Amino acid sequence: MDHGRVNPAQPLGAQGFAGLAAVYYNLPECDLVQSALAAGEGRLGQGGALLVETGKFTGRSPKDKHVVRRPSTEAEVWWDNNAAMSPDAFERLRADMLAHLAGRSVHVQDLWGGADQSLRLPVRAVTERAWHALFIRHLLRRPPREALDSFVPEWTVLNVPSFSADPARHGCRSSTVIAIDWDTRWVLIGGTEYAGENKKAVFTILNWLLPDQGVLPMHCSANHAPGDPDDAAVFFGLSGTGKTTLSADPSRVLLGDDEHGWSDRGLFNFEGGCYAKTLNLCAKAEPAIHATTRMFGTVVENMGYDEETCELDFTDGSRTANTRCAYPLDAIPNASATGLSGHPRHIVMLTCDAFGVLPPIARLTPAQAMYHFLSGFTAKVAGTERGVTEPEPTFSACFGAPFLPRRPEAYGKLLADKIARHGADCWLVNTGWTGGAYGTGSRMPIQATRALLSAALSGELSQGRFRRDPFFGFEVPTSVEGVDARLLDPRGTWADPAAYDAAARKLVGMFAANFAKFESLIDEDTRAVALG
Repeated sequence: MDHGRVNPAQPLGAQGFAGLAAVYYNLPECDLVQSALAAGEGRLGQGGALLVETGKFTGRSPKDKHVVRRPSTEAEVWWDNNAAMSPDAFERLRADMLAHLAGRSVHVQDLWGGADQSLRLPVRAVTERAWHALFIRHLLRRPPREALDSFVPEWTVLNVPSFSADPARHGCRSSTVIAIDWDTRWVLIGGTEYAGENKKAVFTILNWLLPDQGVLPMHCSANHAPGDPDDAAVFFGLSGTGKTTLSADPSRVLLGDDEHGWSDRGLFNFEGGCYAKTLNLCAKAEPAIHATTRMFGTVVENMGYDEETCELDFTDGSRTANTRCAYPLDAIPNASATGLSGHPRHIVMLTCDAFGVLPPIARLTPAQAMYHFLSGFTAKVAGTERGVTEPEPTFSACFGAPFLPRRPEAYGKLLADKIARHGADCWLVNTGWTGGAYGTGSRMPIQATRALLSAALSGELSQGRFRRDPFFGFEVPTSVEGVDARLLDPRGTWADPAAYDAAARKLVGMFAANFAKFESLIDEDTRAVALG
């Protein structure tokens, strides 16, 4: 039995689905919340938020992600980063997942990936869980109701948490699987309740498609000055580095907190919502994000709460450090209505340095920006991926390696070309540790980071004095109003300066060893940075 609104020429039956108990097409938020509660998928929290748990999967499973290897595309795929699956195994997996759904109900959301109308991707999300449908409805862009009557999906994302893959039969690593096929334009997700797999699947698709159109897909947040979309900034960074927190600046207009494209016309958000971390979320420091946790329809994942009152406990990381909430962009008062801006005037690369070596901010030349973009140094923070329980230093190319189907140089060349054509001030910002490494030092004060970014985006910082860092060669400001000058010299924050020097040399060596694989593929200026 079918319910809801859909293009009559695009039912699930035309895509091979059969024997379903019911199909719920494009239900709005109120109906999805009711469906989730009726199915026992969650509990209604204060203000009407939906409180859910994701079981043993509280983060992404990047090692279980596969791309179908076909002759037409295999030369372009970054196979060092993407496990291969044969076409036959993919077809068996799809057939088995469809058979598994017989007699069950599913939810369908027809959505767009991308705010730019000329570049947006029509995506159909088919989910076993009502709350997954609500999640992806928040995170992608919602067509007007009347547009659903003629909506034609180009890609289908099928998510069936109750399905367990068979590695021997399906050519995968475990019972959990995320498989993408460029030819059939399907993504299959099974064996995990973690909702983030849905949105990152669409991001991976756009990372594959857009470079062929001269568009740089970016794992970044973005904002712009009020009344001036041409005064825009992007914030590259892995999860936990501060993309959401730092872009949600009440003095600027928020484009989005995670995924954007940079075309010849400027920036555009891929998403229609935000997926924010909530552990230790503070109403005073982040009032707009905190307020969403008490809004109707917000999906609150894995948070502790009082069983009687449903009052959320923002300090409870007993289930995972990766507690999150998902909400539509219009829940943020200063969010952009269009998701569009001009070309960025500032490019900020966020790193969470667990060594406590990097300064809180540094100015980069274009060549240094390329070096740090391809390096993607940060620390994975607890809970973001399965098995990560404390900060773990890592190099993630383009600040988003798990979502890159192409080799990093493809994205690096696009970034270099766009900086050369449009210009931008480039900055490296450390939101990690100061005064010592993780376990000895302390986390960089958020107030200092905000003050430094404000000075950078206003142009004030560029007018000040800088010193050249002896280890990394970038420029570091010597003083910024409102910021303790001692923070600007990380060596001075350590109790033992000699220990700092040793840690800095170690990190420089790690950078060099990681970057060796790119040296034959980059321009001379960037190579000069790599070689010191």
